[in-house]
Amino acid sequence: MPDEKRLEDVQQMTAADMTVYEAVAALNTKERPATVADVAAMTGLPEDDVRRCLTSLAEGGRLVPKGDAYTLGTHDWGLEY
Repeated sequence: MPDEKRLEDVQQMTAADMTVYEAVAALNTKERPATVADVAAMTGLPEDDVRRCLTSLAEGGRLVPKGDAYTLGTHDWGLEY
């Protein structure tokens, strides 16, 4: 279940979290779940950092784990790509 309090405050996200979230969102617009390797390749961040961000974003309800990949979780704002 998403952490509603954390979802309300996007300012609690770090710069790395935002970068990772945007990469997942970009991949999801192509109906493609995002893996650690996908996000690391898109962002240039080390895989360990990406893994930490993905885990944190999933724990907060912003992302949903799908096997070894992630999709967008609950959100109330639009993304345009």
